[in-house]
Amino acid sequence: MLVIGNGRMITQDASNPFLENGAVAMDGNTIVMVGVTEEVKKVYPDAEFVDAKGGVIMPAFINAHEHIYSSFARGLSINGYNPQGFLDILDGLWWTVDRHLTLEQTKLSAYATYIDSIKNGVTTVFDHHASFGHITGSLNAIEEAAKDLGVRTCLCYEISDRDGMEKSRESVMENVNFIKHALADDSDMIAGMMGMHASFTISDETMALCNELKPEGVGYHIHVAEGIYDLHQCLKEHGKRIVDRLHDWNILGPKTLLGHCIYVNEHEMDLIKDTDTMVVHNPESNMGNACGCPPTMRMVQKGILTGLGTDGYTHDMMESWKVANVLHKHSLCDPNAAWGEVPQMLFEGNAKIANRYFKKQLGVLKEGAAADVIVIDYDPLTPMNESNINGHLMFGVNGSMVQTTVCNGKVLMKDREVLVCDEAKVMADCRQAAKELADDING
Repeated sequence: MLVIGNGRMITQDASNPFLENGAVAMDGNTIVMVGVTEEVKKVYPDAEFVDAKGGVIMPAFINAHEHIYSSFARGLSINGYNPQGFLDILDGLWWTVDRHLTLEQTKLSAYATYIDSIKNGVTTVFDHHASFGHITGSLNAIEEAAKDLGVRTCLCYEISDRDGMEKSRESVMENVNFIKHALADDSDMIAGMMGMHASFTISDETMALCNELKPEGVGYHIHVAEGIYDLHQCLKEHGKRIVDRLHDWNILGPKTLLGHCIYVNEHEMDLIKDTDTMVVHNPESNMGNACGCPPTMRMVQKGILTGLGTDGYTHDMMESWKVANVLHKHSLCDPNAAWGEVPQMLFEGNAKIANRYFKKQLGVLKEGAAADVIVIDYDPLTPMNESNINGHLMFGVNGSMVQTTVCNGKVLMKDREVLVCDEAKVMADCRQAAKELADDING
């Protein structure tokens, strides 16, 4: 038994949203009680007690779109790299990195990402992986790190024809084999999807192969209209818009997650809504790659299930919230834009997305939900109550303020100390691997 209490509790449960001095009791991987600290302690007097010391207790974060393989690109300088647009960024940086990654470097990239996720209070990660130098076994390598560190993760491999049809077929099989493996796993901590890069790097032949081989019960995870070239190429080569092409290939549906969706029109949004397909917004990536601002507010208003991701730019979901908030205000010239939509995406949308792949209810502190809980070192300067929770979080909190992270009932970090690995040793290994990767890329 574990009880976390003596803190301002944000539950994300509409029937009981805020407790001034709250506590949450966990038995194994399940929350068994949420209430006032003294009442919870009275019911579970022998439980291990974690004192939040007046900080904020809330559900752990979910990241709906990550790129683990980008971990070692931080500060990387590639000879001759001078991008003039998004395609240059893809080929000159990201596809260069993923072609050079070894399986060991992929695994260490996963350790680096998951450790940073834990430190930012993220316990569920949807990752979209690519390592075209070493495809087979790459998802299992990532899974090893996730299981070792105790985080929940949904994985896929990025199918693409960009390095030839042989590697494209190998990518398809990497997804198929991992999905079957994940479906046979009853831990509710690992899941698989059919990963695709984007329409412009996937031929009809490969689309057909994916349709033929994809196991039942899962969907696709694909970048959609992230850059304008993706749309232009689809119109030129296929005579239709991207979402229409995906619909024609049976890609859309409740288990499918579309990344970005910058260059989509009203018709495409209606098709996404009608098929109950999921969308994930990645604001920092869209801005940093100069790709544009997607009509995300319109999607949320249409009732499309929309979540928030980081695209590997950061592992701090609060950072993505802050950036999304100002991006859409700026883009729409509307000071009221994004105020309600972005926290809805982060807390409600991400939880609903995750629960299409994981059984136990995520993203909420209530009886029967998953024991995924964080404590944030935040002592509000101004009054805090259920009516202004989002204002406090957005303007007062960032990921590095997370003190304690619990996933599936296991304490992964306490008082900023990662408990599930020798962090210094792992990071030393990661630094060595990052140097070897950079040396390899630059010859």
